Amino acid sequence: MRYQISGQQINIGEALQEHVKRHLGDVASKYAQRPTDANIIFSRSAHEYVCEITIHLSTGLNASAKARETEIYAAFDSCSAKLEKQLRRYKRRLKDHHRHRTQPVELSDASSYVLSSIDQKEDTDSDTLQPIIVAETESKIPFISVGEAVMQMELTGSHFLVFRNEGKKNVNVVYRRDDGNIGWIEPQ
Repeated sequence: MRYQISGQQINIGEALQEHVKRHLGDVASKYAQRPTDANIIFSRSAHEYVCEITIHLSTGLNASAKARETEIYAAFDSCSAKLEKQLRRYKRRLKDHHRHRTQPVELSDASSYVLSSIDQKEDTDSDTLQPIIVAETESKIPFISVGEAVMQMELTGSHFLVFRNEGKKNVNVVYRRDDGNIGWIEPQ
């Protein structure tokens, strides 16, 4: 597994890097089949250290966790405990419900745009109603089942996930509702 360990405006020593590699390697080998790479970012927020971990799995899914503590090692340990819990649940779900997947998840390319918000100070007499594009990025849309989409959304901690449904072959959306349940949008 490849590790990318970085600090945002803080120094990451060799001892911490070795601790991260050893501990995260044990967690990944225990719960994930063939993890490809891990991205670990340490930063500071006031008096706390923040640790963010994202592990990319060979199935195409990602697992991520974030934790804050007053000490940097404690922040990593707390974050890796959250990640371990997610991977344990993921492995249990794969055993129970998704035994049929033998190939990696197919991904299709898509464009993602960031649009500027309408500013009240701007002149409202403009002739065009087109929003201004602030940024354009590449996105990947996975070709998975609804259950795997919900699992991916929970693993990444996202509020929603756009995916291509394996059963119907069209684009669907799963999202977390305000009441805590999961919503599913499927076009007819």
